[in-house]
Amino acid sequence: MLIIGSDYHPGFQQIAFMDTETGECGERRLEHMEGAGQFYRDLQARGITVRIGIEASGYTRWFEQLMAELDFELWIGDAAAISRKRVRKQKTDKQDAELLLKLLIENRFPRIWVPSREDRDLRQLLWHRHRLVQMQTRLRNQLHAVALNEGVRLKKRLWRPKGRAQLESLALMPWAGRRRQDLLQLLDQVDGTIAELTASIEQEAEKRPEVVRLMTHPGVGALTALAFVLILGTPERFATSKQVSSYLGLVPTEESSGERRHLGHISKQGNTLLRFLLVAAAQVTARSDPDWRRCYLHLAMRRERAIAKIAMGRKLAVRLYWMWRNGSEYTQLPKLGSHAGQPGNRLGQAVGRPR
Repeated sequence: MLIIGSDYHPGFQQIAFMDTETGECGERRLEHMEGAGQFYRDLQARGITVRIGIEASGYTRWFEQLMAELDFELWIGDAAAISRKRVRKQKTDKQDAELLLKLLIENRFPRIWVPSREDRDLRQLLWHRHRLVQMQTRLRNQLHAVALNEGVRLKKRLWRPKGRAQLESLALMPWAGRRRQDLLQLLDQVDGTIAELTASIEQEAEKRPEVVRLMTHPGVGALTALAFVLILGTPERFATSKQVSSYLGLVPTEESSGERRHLGHISKQGNTLLRFLLVAAAQVTARSDPDWRRCYLHLAMRRERAIAKIAMGRKLAVRLYWMWRNGSEYTQLPKLGSHAGQPGNRLGQAVGRPR
């Protein structure tokens, strides 16, 4: 077997390799647009079994697809864990490739879970809609500014037919009128695309029974439930709900030593999109569920609203995790949580008591 440690960059990769049968070692720089593809195809043509290790990074989709076509093993490693294993103070591309090779040979490579190509493509649907919604918000804010400059303050009524007609009827200077016209055209295009993507998300959600079950929870729609399943992958990856919260970056940073304990803000090390959706969905749940509203108001009075929103988002993540893991719907939660606090009842411990 040929083992390769690859320090991957957008335009090239520096590799260090070793043949486990002959003991032959070497290093090489491969330019992506010129020799990388041909180099790996030549290895396949020679019938060599190859295992490649790279750090998790962006812009690797084409390389992962190439490795899948060639039937090579591609291991993707945790970049932070790999960095902690670096002892020397010097850092070069060659040394990084050698470190990856060493970890692969010594069976210490911190390999991470990678979703399927289909799930990763569905994530693009979620991100695309999310970015368009952000664009929609910026367009609406600019149109609000145009209206406010003319003394028109309608807030959400500006997007109703009557408010839109009033905005279009304002007498503006030539370039201000051009700005209004262009913004309205862009907003119409974005609105139509968002509606189309939302329908696609709902169709994809209906295909997955676990997503449909999560949607039975108040405040959780197709977007949040589908994102939760796609980003977490499978509930068996996490032994406890605390691991889920940590994976999503919803736990506080900590700097403790001896008897001194210091907790900071949440780590924000998880997926930005899912964390945003969970916090937003938890606020909807707090408006529709009396128990959630009492919990939210209690936290808001003790601390502050921003902290309360994050705490409710974490609570929602924990509840969705246990619903998914136990294959239960929202209506079954009171029964499953009736023995909260008793030893061995993990769902009751996660859902029955606030954390």
